[in-house]
Amino acid sequence: MQASPGPLAGLIIIEPKVFKDNRGYFYEGFQQQRYSELGIPAFVQDNTSRSKQNVIRGLHYQLPRSQGKLVGVTRGKVWDVVIDIRVSSPTFGEWAGFTLSDENHIQLYIPPGFAHGFCVQSEEADFYYKCTDFYDPASEHGIIWDDAKLNIPWPLSGRAIVSDKDAVYPTLQALTNEKLFA
Repeated sequence: MQASPGPLAGLIIIEPKVFKDNRGYFYEGFQQQRYSELGIPAFVQDNTSRSKQNVIRGLHYQLPRSQGKLVGVTRGKVWDVVIDIRVSSPTFGEWAGFTLSDENHIQLYIPPGFAHGFCVQSEEADFYYKCTDFYDPASEHGIIWDDAKLNIPWPLSGRAIVSDKDAVYPTLQALTNEKLFA
């Protein structure tokens, strides 16, 4: 496993060691001791989503019951986006994008303080999230995926498919400090 800091403070990019042969491949997707040594806290909940091409999920976060997330793709390809929403951070309002796929096996650890979303680039994708806190509907928040100020160049091959909830989130600029991280 190789781990490196992401472009925004707190993000960790993890590249598992993949063993390939004529049967396929094997890799260790998670090992508590090694991930703990990277400063990643324990996980309490696993989630999986399956989405079709051009689906955008996000940009989501929880507050006050914030979640750190370890994310990756077991089937397909997505473009994963994180936005720093920590008001005191020097990179507040900046975003970073990463290609996660069943070919590169890259994982991303996203600590609390970031909004997160992804766009499916393959015909379908299976996406997993390991979370450091439980899902809490009362803590659920988001930022509109097509926020003009963020200007995220989503790699769509057609019209974006978003949930009704994701379609009405506010822009980052419209959020009050109570809905952002200190």
